[in-house]
This record gives sequence, C-alpha cells and structure tokens, in this order.
Amino acid sequence: MPSGGGEGQILEAIRRRARLPPGRGLALGIGDDCAIYRPRGALEDLLFTTDLLLEDVHFRHATHPPGALGHKALARGLSDIAAMGGVPRFCLLSLAVGQRVDRRWIDRFYDGLLRLARSAGAPLAGGDLARAAKTACDIVVCGAVPRGRALRRDGARAGDAIYVSGLLGGSAAGLAKGKGRALMRHLRPAPRLRLGVFLRDRLGATAAMDLSDGLSMDLRRMALASGLEAAIEAPPRFPGASPEQALHGGEDYELLFTVRPRVTVPPDFEGLPLTRIGVMRRGRAGAMYLSGVPLPALGYDHFRETP
Repeated sequence: MPSGGGEGQILEAIRRRARLPPGRGLALGIGDDCAIYRPRGALEDLLFTTDLLLEDVHFRHATHPPGALGHKALARGLSDIAAMGGVPRFCLLSLAVGQRVDRRWIDRFYDGLLRLARSAGAPLAGGDLARAAKTACDIVVCGAVPRGRALRRDGARAGDAIYVSGLLGGSAAGLAKGKGRALMRHLRPAPRLRLGVFLRDRLGATAAMDLSDGLSMDLRRMALASGLEAAIEAPPRFPGASPEQALHGGEDYELLFTVRPRVTVPPDFEGLPLTRIGVMRRGRAGAMYLSGVPLPALGYDHFRETP
C-alpha cells in the first residue's frame, strides 16, 4: 500500500508537482471531473477525462456481462462530461483483455460501448488493444462547453443550496444483492448529460460534480474545493438501499450540484428527481454535518489504509 495518506492526499501532492505551464491553453488541470483546454480564439472549451475499469477492483467477470461492462466503461467518462455541463465529442479506449477472454467476449464488450457511444454522440475514435493477466480498460472522453462556462467543483458559495439528482444507493445495493432494478443501476449507469446542460444553461449552477465514490466522499471534495463546509439531511434513497448505501455507496453517477439561494429548482428534470439536501456555509473547509452531527467521508478510496 502506498504511503502518504489516502487518494485525495496523493492526488493533491501530484497536482502541486504538475503545475500547469503558462500559455499552453490549459485552463484547468488536476482536481476536477475534467481537464479544460482552451484553444486560442475558439468559442468552446474542450473537456478531457480518463477513467480506469479494473478486473477484481471495479468488476468481476462472473457478475458483469461483457456488454454491460462496455456500457459502463464509457458511461463513467460521459458522467464526468455531464458533471461539467459539457456535450461529448468523441472517445478513445485502451482495452487489455485477460487470458480467459475470447473474441466473442470482446465483440460483446464493444457492442455495449458502441451502443452507448452512438446514443450519446461520442463516437469511438481510436485506442489500443492488448492481452494481460487480467482485464482492464481506460476510457478517454473529449467533450465541449461554451468558453468559460464549465461547471466546476470550486464554485460553490456560502448560502448555496445543495442538490442531488435521482435516488442514491442503488448501485451499492445492486452490487450487494445481485438482482433486481438495483443491479441494473450498478451494471448500466445512465450518464446525466442532458441534466448537466440544464444545470449550466437554465439553473446557473455554481458548482457540480458526479457521484462516483459516494455522496459523503464527493461532497467533501466539493466542499474542500470551494473552501466551505456542508450541512445536509438524509438524501433520497433508491428502493431497497440502506441509509449507509445512500450516503457512502459509490457508482451512482448522479449529479451533485449547488445553486444560489433564490434559484427555483424544479422537483424533477425529465422525470428525474432533483432534491435539495442541504446548504453550503462558512466554516472548516471540507467539514460535513448530517442533521447537525459530523459526517465522515466513508465513500470509496483506493488508498485508504485499513486495519
């Protein structure tokens, strides 16, 4: 286990070492859902995100059909584009297949990925293919957003209302139970691309990010980035999910966002619930409170040291 703290501390150390060079068009680097590249004279900023999917870490062959895995690989990257209010442009995929994987599995994997790529407007433009001891893939997605309009984690202000889309805990419940609607939430997440654009253009969201590692972990990241603390009530739960799964379960890929206090947020967007769960306020950056009680960040952390 790497020393030096959890995932957040390691990434912060990398971010400090990888300072952005001036004059290269990079408007935002490490620390958000996407990097932002601003071509000189362009009306759009380009968004770039990358995400790993590893056998026995993020999935198991016994529980994840290849078509669902291809879908999920791309959905994870598309969710980052959605979180910044962007529109996808194309994707790249590097895939290393395990020794037990055959040509039929590969074809079905790409069936799932390409079906979602077509519906989302993110054509597969290239990548790499190899053999490995275990299956792993790395998705890269490029998106675009009007110049200077990307939603970021660091834009929340004191007094902003905190909202989540959808119902939380479904993916964690599906992984635990292995059946029903919750399992489909785990296997085939829906990136909230149209909602991201709505938050940007219609609600003027001040901050946003997707819920990949659990509400408690991701809310802490937003609060830290914005230099605020967060006070929330229990979030809406997916049917059958426990309170702990709704708070700390990962891979829901819903959107967490903040708006100014006077903004009227509709109860739903195209049938997807939008629920106010709390408020951002001045205080200790990154601190969180659930119904007035300190809330620990217990979402998924690859580098959390366990006893």
